[in-house]
Amino acid sequence: MGAAMLFVILFHVWLPKSHMFYSLHKCGNVGVDMFLFLSGIGLWFSWTKNSKPSTLNSKLLSFYRRRLVRIYPAWLIIAALYYIPNYLNAPNGGYSPDIPNLIANIAVGWSFWRIDDLTFWFVPAIMMLYVFAPFYMMLIQKNEQWRWLPVVFLVWMVMVQYMPPVHAAVGHVEIFWSRIPIFLLGINCGELVRTAKCDDNLKAGTLILLLITFAMSLAMCMELEQHWRGRFPLFLERMVYIPLSVSAMLLLCQLFLRAPHWILRGLAFVGTVSLELYLIHIEFVYKKITQYHLGYCLNFLITFGVGLLLAWILHKVVSKITSKI
Repeated sequence: MGAAMLFVILFHVWLPKSHMFYSLHKCGNVGVDMFLFLSGIGLWFSWTKNSKPSTLNSKLLSFYRRRLVRIYPAWLIIAALYYIPNYLNAPNGGYSPDIPNLIANIAVGWSFWRIDDLTFWFVPAIMMLYVFAPFYMMLIQKNEQWRWLPVVFLVWMVMVQYMPPVHAAVGHVEIFWSRIPIFLLGINCGELVRTAKCDDNLKAGTLILLLITFAMSLAMCMELEQHWRGRFPLFLERMVYIPLSVSAMLLLCQLFLRAPHWILRGLAFVGTVSLELYLIHIEFVYKKITQYHLGYCLNFLITFGVGLLLAWILHKVVSKITSKI
């Protein structure tokens, strides 16, 4: 998750299209898919940890409480800090045309669902996925055939794009629909990860297949970004993100097995505060320094460094508040 967060920040820092690394930089968007895949695996571990709760309701309550404590306090603080000034200072209230919309934006990121406000889109999206995740996990526990549901959502993506009534109703949140398959695949793989007993080193044939998958997916995404951007529906590239993100994570695992311990501890720390870092780094750091025209590398280093410090402070504050509650 720490590596995924780094990719996301690298993607968010602006780079001109004329730059030789432009298309590779745009592929940093795959960090979102990596995070969703890993979140799905983590949810499966959490759901199956207590195999015999007193009741299903208590299991659901415990599941939602843990998700709520982890996400909601940090979200409320940052959403209030952003949407209240936006309402007061932006023309016509910005993303909140009235007080009810302002309250809804702070509470659940309503403007994402209403008008595709991408400011903090990942948080309302992941909260929605968390709401339905337990029911999907119960389905696949009862009947393995439900593991094919990600394929159904691939078809749904085509419907969202090309069926006029569907597109008119929900096409504006395509960025949410196109990330559901990788999230469900993460849940599907949760049991494989939990019970797997295999060697750390991949077999030669598996490694070759992973390298081929990674190279093909990356080459296709770079081609789409460099030459075809604006001329194809975005969900097509996000479908290519699926093999790209999974192959990249498996290859990263091989690198991490051989990486120095301090690198692993550093990335683990970034992963620990990844939610807070996501909420802070663009609106509260990066957009504040772009006026100085510092260049890509300095913009990234400052955004990452200052954002990480602020994220750690927010994480500590929220932890103290929630522990007392």
